[in-house]
Amino acid sequence: MSDVTLDRPWLRFDLGRDMQILSWAINRPGFVISRRIVWREVRNADLPKGMNVREWFDGALQSQGYADAVAFLTSRDVSFFTQSTAKVGHAEAHCVATVGLSNAERVGSRVDRQAQDWGTINVAVRLNSGLSQAGLIETLSIATQARTAAIIDAGLALSTGVATGTGTDCIAVAAPKGPQDYTGLHTDIGEAVGLAVYRATALGARQWKSDVGSIQRKVTGHA
Repeated sequence: MSDVTLDRPWLRFDLGRDMQILSWAINRPGFVISRRIVWREVRNADLPKGMNVREWFDGALQSQGYADAVAFLTSRDVSFFTQSTAKVGHAEAHCVATVGLSNAERVGSRVDRQAQDWGTINVAVRLNSGLSQAGLIETLSIATQARTAAIIDAGLALSTGVATGTGTDCIAVAAPKGPQDYTGLHTDIGEAVGLAVYRATALGARQWKSDVGSIQRKVTGHA
């Protein structure tokens, strides 16, 4: 039904067929129709100061035949992607995530992140349930809530408090078109989405803290 392919620096989530997708991704944000969500891993050398990032990314996507995809950028090694599937009743959610916390933030405050790589949390969710645009909006809110809960539970301490996300997070939710308007926490859809996103994000956060986070602590001398 769906397929995840790693071809570093690219990661591709094939939804199996065209679906409506809602996101604030750099490529094709808002409500769009596509069958693919892709990630492009970047390094500082890929994006020198003064570069038109959108123009560069457009060219990179076109060269791969991904111009129609909803697309993320991240400095997180995409080979560390995580995924989780949750089924509740007839609702099934498949989440694919990359979790980098190098530019973590506590909501309502900001830390000076100049001259650092931006890790970014990028989350994509595929649903089997048919949703209206209103249902897709609520599903996006549930996925965001699950992402935030997972990062809080990861316990990454900042000078401003415990991290709740990063400054460049992006989430995309995909579903067939249908009549369902409501997908809150009391519904099968909301439970499935929340569980899949929470588990994939939590695993990614643990991985990041184990490898990248431990290296950063050694370099900076900070716990």
